[in-house]
Amino acid sequence: MRARDIMTREPECCRPDQTAGDAARVMRDRDCGCVPIVDDAGSVVGIVTDRDLAVRGIATGKESTTKLNDLMTPAATCCGPDDDLRDVEQKMAELQVRRIPIVDASGRCLGIISQADIARASATDSTVTEQEIALVVEKISQPPSKGRSRAPETEVTQQF
Repeated sequence: MRARDIMTREPECCRPDQTAGDAARVMRDRDCGCVPIVDDAGSVVGIVTDRDLAVRGIATGKESTTKLNDLMTPAATCCGPDDDLRDVEQKMAELQVRRIPIVDASGRCLGIISQADIARASATDSTVTEQEIALVVEKISQPPSKGRSRAPETEVTQQF
């Protein structure tokens, strides 16, 4: 199974100069917990999650007018639409992230894969096992070991 087979297509994106309020409204309206941040060409330059809005925004006293550039995780670990689902799962587990943008060769956002997408895939594709899903969820949810902080929701790389 390939990333393209299970990704949520054409996710709503924001630009770095938009605000926390803009991203929160997208999350509300699209019923999602993450918004890819793209430049004018549509290339992914970051990602902002509901947790980012809460921890980097509200908890530090920032207003809903704060620019996403100040709240997002810059750049994002991305995968390509032809990547094997097992490779996507492994990357999510390694980086302890719950979502990965899917981009084309020029970095434009085509979709996003979440833990929920992987779980839904198991219902329609027998090659994705419940054990596999449980392992991914366990690794992603692993608390950081002492002396090591949790990886940001995404980090700077683009591989596909």
